[in-house]
Amino acid sequence: MASDSHSRAAVPLAESVPPATDAEFLGLLGARVRDLRSLRGMTRKMVAREADVSERHLAQLELGDGNISILLLRRIAAALNASLADLFLSGAPVPDEKRMIGELLERLPAKQLQETVRRLTRELAHEEKSRRARIALIGLRGAGKSTLGAKLARELDVPFIELDREIEKDAGIALAEIFSLYGQAGYRRIEKRTLDRVLREYARAIISIGGGVVSERETYDRVLANCLTVWVKASPEDHMSRVIAQGDFRVVADNNEAMDDLRRILEAREALYRRADIHLETSGESVDGSLSKLKNAVQSETK
Repeated sequence: MASDSHSRAAVPLAESVPPATDAEFLGLLGARVRDLRSLRGMTRKMVAREADVSERHLAQLELGDGNISILLLRRIAAALNASLADLFLSGAPVPDEKRMIGELLERLPAKQLQETVRRLTRELAHEEKSRRARIALIGLRGAGKSTLGAKLARELDVPFIELDREIEKDAGIALAEIFSLYGQAGYRRIEKRTLDRVLREYARAIISIGGGVVSERETYDRVLANCLTVWVKASPEDHMSRVIAQGDFRVVADNNEAMDDLRRILEAREALYRRADIHLETSGESVDGSLSKLKNAVQSETK
């Protein structure tokens, strides 16, 4: 897995020693809500609308000044597609399956354990070959996923799939309508179903996937397990200017802090994006230059 610099670790809300004062607790809770909102790429206005709370109330909560009721907090958690526990615990629990596998392996005698390892190695090698036949491009809008993905697919003579377009096909409506009707949580459920279908239907493909997929652990794990994953990255300024150059001014509409929001989203997701096999920087590069770097990186990973 690629790694090019140390990223800031998330600060857990729940410590072994609880906060000493109510103010400290509210401050940590507000920071956790703000981090989850950034991770999912949502503005305060979006969360407030989906949670049916005032934007002012949400701002107070994020600043540590809120004395919020449990029912309002539950609605905010739902708008963020999170549980109440997610607001208080940042550490991901060990999945039951991993725990059970560990317990089974501990009980095996040495000879049987060696044979099990050999068998798993053979099976995983086959799975790894299949995984690398699909290439998934992840990252925020404006990084160049669609442009580079379409060009790479033509050169490799494989289908190019934009997951957002497949989601619209499956839902029968545009993305904006999906968010309007079903909210963030509903969109993520449709996204997961569509991704599962695409993985079943295409053994070889280049797949462009929305940058927010990393905020949904189960869906992102599916991407990582079934695709050679490329984080297509750029500076916040390039992300913003490229999206505006495409004629989409929604990124700045009704939001004077659009650039600050974008930086917070990148910071919140950086550690997750870094789980990708390949990191491709496109800032300061021409399309042809980025494509050449992408081809070389993919070829070195699929030899």
